[in-house]
Order: sequence, then structure tokens, then C-alpha cells
Amino acid sequence: MANSNPPLVSIGIPTYNRADGFLKQALQSAVNQSYRNIEIIVSDNCSTDHTEDLVNKFSDSRIKYIKHNNNIGANNNFNFCVNSAKGDYFLLLHDDDLIDPDIVETCMDAVNNAVNIGVIFTGSRVIDEDGKILSENPNRVKGLSAADFFLNWFSGNIALYLCSTLFNTKRLKEIGGFKSRTNHFQDVVAEVLLAAKYGCANVYGVKASFRRHSSNMGGAVSEIEPWCQDCLYLLDIMCELAPESEVRIRREGMTYFCRKNYRLASTIESPIERLKVYLLIYRTFDYCYSPFSYFRNKKSLMARIKGQIKRTLMG
Repeated sequence: MANSNPPLVSIGIPTYNRADGFLKQALQSAVNQSYRNIEIIVSDNCSTDHTEDLVNKFSDSRIKYIKHNNNIGANNNFNFCVNSAKGDYFLLLHDDDLIDPDIVETCMDAVNNAVNIGVIFTGSRVIDEDGKILSENPNRVKGLSAADFFLNWFSGNIALYLCSTLFNTKRLKEIGGFKSRTNHFQDVVAEVLLAAKYGCANVYGVKASFRRHSSNMGGAVSEIEPWCQDCLYLLDIMCELAPESEVRIRREGMTYFCRKNYRLASTIESPIERLKVYLLIYRTFDYCYSPFSYFRNKKSLMARIKGQIKRTLMG
């Protein structure tokens, strides 16, 4: 359904004690949008720093600042932003991520201002603490079924990050916002539900930056089992949404999630604990992909990348 009027788009920024960190950059990237019909919700989770002063310095009437009297937890703060949103679409921007100045305009152009699309995805990049680009991931998914969308994610044709996703606000509220079994994959659960039920639009271009730093690596021993449980929960949802491709989705998904958790476990410092966790992951995903295969393939990939760099430097 086309819409001649530009839809209102809400950008939610949940934050906690990042006034001296990345918050200013994140908020500036929202204010700098070429698409003007936006609201920016800054939900301060009871910060003890000067977050309020930083936000007030922007003097932009589109910014709505709310400070909670008590810390309500990270995911509750995400959903507070959702429930406060008045826009037709909603983008959750973590206070350490960035969005390009034209992300909202590009997304609205892609759907011709229609307000009935479940979710809109763009390409994304990964940056480090200093803003250096570590990788770029164009969105190569186009006009596919729900099953194809899931399989394209497993094969790396799209990287799913909140900063590169616009949700249909009404539909997101209807499914209860961001929630999953352990609230580790709550964002992707919402993405696959809305994409499968209400359709998705895809923008090839890279329009957002996910920041990789020590605080969001997620490789603590205590975190691995909840990650594994949420992976299985997400995989069950995918199979329910695309029953005609359940066998393939489960087979490829088990391998994908097994590899993902091996990557998380690889950051565990203790060799003994790391080995225990590798074996836990191997068992959890029905022995579908051994850690030895993971290391062998990782080593082979690194060798190919080094060879490509060497050939490039040699001309």
C-alpha cells in the first residue's frame, strides 16, 4: 500500500552510562537523518553520569528524553522504546552503534512510503571502538520466501543487526516487542516473525554500523548456554514459520548456530574452560559440526584471506 505522505519513523536509543562513550555519536547519527519526519526517543536507564546534560545540548525538538527512576534492565528498556514509539516504523539504535544519514530515507523510498511492510533490512558494516571498518555486509536478499530468507542468513547473504533494521511499529507491538527464551536473540526472533508474517523489503546498500568492542563480545562461560538455548528457540520458530522447508532449515541452522557459539567460546581465556564449553556446544547441537572441523575450516579461511592480501599487495 503506497502512501503519498511521509510516514513517521521512530528511532529509539536505549542508553546507560555512555555519556563519555559513544552516545553522542549515536545520537548525532540519528539527528543527521536526511529524512526529516522522525522522532528520537532516548530512554535513559537510570544513568549516574551526565547523560541528561549531553542530550539536552542537542536542542532538537524531535528528541524525547526519558530517564527512569530505577534501572529496569536492558531488554525492558528496549521495549520501553518500542512502546513509546508513535511512528509507523521503528529503529532501535544501541548507544554504541551508528546509522548513515540516509538510512531512513532510503528505506522509505524502497517501500514507496508504504506502511504495511513487516520489516525493512539494509546492508551493514562492523566497526571497532575507533570507528575503523572491520567488515562490510551488503544485503543480498531479494524477494524471497521466508524459508529462503532464513537460509540466506545462514549462508551469509545478510547480517542481521538492529541498527540496520526498520520494524513495523504496530506489528512489533502486537508480538510483544523484543522477547525470546533467554533474551539473547530477541531481535532476530522479532525480525523473522515480522518478515514471515507481514513481508519484508530489502535494501542492498550498507547503511548502518554495528560497533564491536569488548563489552559486547558475549564470550563469558556463563553466557554460552543461554546463547545456545536461544539459538534452538529461534530455530524452532523458523521451522514453524516455514514447515515446507523444515528439514533443510533445521539441518543448516544447527550447523550455523553451532559455529556461532564456537566463535563466542573462542574468546574464553581459560583453555580448560574453553574446551568444556566447546564440548557443551557440540552436544547441544546434536554433534552436527565438530570443533575440529570448525578450527580446520577457520584455519583454511585465514590462509585464503592472507593469500588474497599478499597477491593484492604484489600487484
